[in-house]
Amino acid sequence: MSPANASHNRFGAHAAPITSATYGFGTLAIHAGSEPDAATGAVIPPLSLSTTFKQRAVGDFVYEYSRSDNPNRSNLEAAVAALEHGTHGFAFSSGSATTATVLNTLQPGSHVISVNDVYGGTHRYLNKVAQSMGVTTTFVDLAHIDNLRDAIRENTRLVWIETPTNPTLRLVDITTVAEIAHEAGLFVVVDNTFLSPYFQTPLDLGADIVVHSATKYINGHSDVVMGVAVTSNDALASKLRFLQNAIGAVPSPFDCYQAQRGIKTLHLRMRQHALNAQRVAEYLEASSLVESVIYPGLKSHPQHELACRQMRGFGGMVSFRIRGDTHTADRFLQRTRLFTLAESLGGVESLAELPARMTHAGLAPEERNELGITGNLIRLSVGVEDIEDLIADIARALESAVRENDDEIAF
Repeated sequence: MSPANASHNRFGAHAAPITSATYGFGTLAIHAGSEPDAATGAVIPPLSLSTTFKQRAVGDFVYEYSRSDNPNRSNLEAAVAALEHGTHGFAFSSGSATTATVLNTLQPGSHVISVNDVYGGTHRYLNKVAQSMGVTTTFVDLAHIDNLRDAIRENTRLVWIETPTNPTLRLVDITTVAEIAHEAGLFVVVDNTFLSPYFQTPLDLGADIVVHSATKYINGHSDVVMGVAVTSNDALASKLRFLQNAIGAVPSPFDCYQAQRGIKTLHLRMRQHALNAQRVAEYLEASSLVESVIYPGLKSHPQHELACRQMRGFGGMVSFRIRGDTHTADRFLQRTRLFTLAESLGGVESLAELPARMTHAGLAPEERNELGITGNLIRLSVGVEDIEDLIADIARALESAVRENDDEIAF
């Protein structure tokens, strides 16, 4: 959402922008970027599939061409910018396209510092694609802040944070990282996918850009692939807007329409995700069939205090190590009924996966071991179903998988 268009209804009406300075989260989620249609009075802005738009005179237009801008995309960008407390929002065709576009703001010869426990697709892009374009990356454990200071070079330009990390749910102190990075003249990017802006707003904590795989919680219904970025830095926004148009990795109007519909219930969904995840984590922690549980909302999480300080809630993601090995984990994943064995996360339905063999299979075995992504580590995306049903589903699968493993060992 560019400042020039911040108060403009894209179909012609003018109104004061709905911003986080004047409204609460739920109100923003429903109303930001969603002014009634000026032409028809439709309460929900219509789907605009047109690829090109009539100009009043040469160069006199609100919209020109849908790769450059589109009413539905503009509405969505205004909404995500408001929710993340930023002034410029950008939508892309996927989370990976968002990552690529942000990193394309860097010149060849630049150096990036990334948290080591990062999403496998981000690791792949930094290691395989960005490197071939002359951008190098150092992966460090940012839970220990001295590692950041030690990794900064003369050509370092950007620090990439994911917090909580995927899949081991480690946390990074955004405020401290931003202070150190800014002292050195570096930009800070935070991947906020796991929490959504409902539970964490990184720009308020000092980040320069916040990114999401909007496929996950922002859309929330597992039927749209999309990414978004938000910033309040005008210079960065100008670069991102240029690259968004020049590279052209933009989402369709229909996907933008769907994602904005999802946003309208984001606050309601995130509350229930977190309530359910807390109950699941507590159940798993009490089970003798589980080696360990990782969830920021548990007091046993080593960074629980940071979670309470930095986040407004603990999210819907839970990771745990089942008692046994990768075969035990595989059996568990095949025997759940409500937790579907599938990649991705953040939908209303519950999902489960084995990171070592699925989302993070692209990492070398020694890298996975160093990060704690063991063969028996299971990642749960806890949905919004009835919690009693979810716990019963986990209990049945745990009992069956672990007992069979014990029988095999005894035999």
